[in-house]
Amino acid sequence: MNRPLSVFGQPVWGAFSLIGTVVAVLALASDRLHKWWSLHVLDLPSIGRIQVSDNFDIVMAWNKGVSYGLFQAETTAGIIFLVTFALGIVIGLGLWLAKAENKVLAVAIGLIIGGALGNVLDRLIYGAVADFFSFHAFGFYWYIFNVADIWIAIGVGLILIESFFPNLFGQAGTKSEAARDGD
Repeated sequence: MNRPLSVFGQPVWGAFSLIGTVVAVLALASDRLHKWWSLHVLDLPSIGRIQVSDNFDIVMAWNKGVSYGLFQAETTAGIIFLVTFALGIVIGLGLWLAKAENKVLAVAIGLIIGGALGNVLDRLIYGAVADFFSFHAFGFYWYIFNVADIWIAIGVGLILIESFFPNLFGQAGTKSEAARDGD
């Protein structure tokens, strides 16, 4: 009998793990490529700000915290805590990916994993996350983000849509053979 690879009784690879892993690698690669280009080719740290429209700028911002600058990590211990926390989430997402029962969920989890790893690498390399995209209106600058954050937001959005509208993406009948057969 073919038993799935598991750790502490939790499967670590499932029917849609390859799809999620490929998506995670592509999301991570696109984030790293954009950050490299923005920092080293465009040299955004020297430029500082490029106004694209009245409500959108490309800027150089270093986020030492998490979303919206919460929980600022100014010390090495703080950075290690945030990296460890994020890697714990990535491991949890990887275990969830192993149980994914459709392609949409696998893609969504892969996007979140790739985005999270992109921001983890920033913390390890720079001690903060490089953010570039600034949308604003009426004098309110509410959020500056990067490509990794875009992937995370799309992944979360797909999970929410898939949760509330499970048949929207035509996923009925795409469960793995093992899940259908009750193995």
